[in-house]
Amino acid sequence: MTNETVLQGLPAQVNARCRVLVLGSMPGMASLQAARYYAHPRNRFWPLMGALCGFDPQLDPAQRLARLQQAGVGLWDVIGRCRRRGSLDAAIVRGSEVANAVPALVRELPRLQAIACNGAAVAQAFERRVAPALPAGHGLTVLALPSTSPANAAWSFARLLDEWRRLAPWLPVAEQSISPAPGCRDRPGQR
Repeated sequence: MTNETVLQGLPAQVNARCRVLVLGSMPGMASLQAARYYAHPRNRFWPLMGALCGFDPQLDPAQRLARLQQAGVGLWDVIGRCRRRGSLDAAIVRGSEVANAVPALVRELPRLQAIACNGAAVAQAFERRVAPALPAGHGLTVLALPSTSPANAAWSFARLLDEWRRLAPWLPVAEQSISPAPGCRDRPGQR
């Protein structure tokens, strides 16, 4: 892949129950190739959301998405098209980004109460490209949460879960005793 390759993102995955919209920046290569969100096997998004929403993160991808949507959570990205080499946000070619119509989607979701930005780069892109176009007094809570990407290795699963629990007021299932999914266990001394 070269810098000249234009990547097209994935469609929004929302339904009328959506109370929380989780925004990414632009899907990574594993997600684009699989045509589904958070497809990289080491991304911790599905284990986190399984823990928060009360479903098994090992379900097949269609079932996971259905359970997420039943919990009132939708998925999309701030960027809909860009040029990028690899999967990292830092590799997005500046000036090539075309934003998704997030403000229009927000207006179509009457139950939406919160937007969760999955990572610092997403929060910055949201502030630049989405926030100015939202209606005044929209009343949405916008949360900048740490990235679930495997590139964010400094954050253990337990630490990520503690931060992502900020979504709990908008989720229907109270957490029970949560243990990390396989592959997400902290290494000794890492928390």
